[in-house]
Amino acid sequence: QVQLVESGGGLVPAGGSLRLSCAASGRTLSRYAIGWFRQAPGKERAFVAVTTWSGSYSHAESVKGRFTISTDNAKNTVYLQMNSLKPEDTAVYYCAAVLPGAQMTSRRRYEYWGQGTQVTVSS
Repeated sequence: QVQLVESGGGLVPAGGSLRLSCAASGRTLSRYAIGWFRQAPGKERAFVAVTTWSGSYSHAESVKGRFTISTDNAKNTVYLQMNSLKPEDTAVYYCAAVLPGAQMTSRRRYEYWGQGTQVTVSS
């Protein structure tokens, strides 16, 4: 089992930056990749980025060049650095755990989820 706790959300003006953290724990944690998803009101939960603990990562096209996923293996923590934020980035951001393999951008593949953290970008 894997436990995930997000933090770092908040209110930021357009063009600003935030860094989200996902603190992970669990005996089988090393087997899992960690992804970030976001869900805006009235919309489906959408893939943002995913990384393995060995540093293989992928970002959604909509955030490439602005968001960066990274890990601190000593702290079992995954970060999402978000720069040049836009109002359309406003959403609840979730981290989740998935066994590496095909379709890692699909939320249905993910087994464990955190409780989410709100990010609001004002125009």
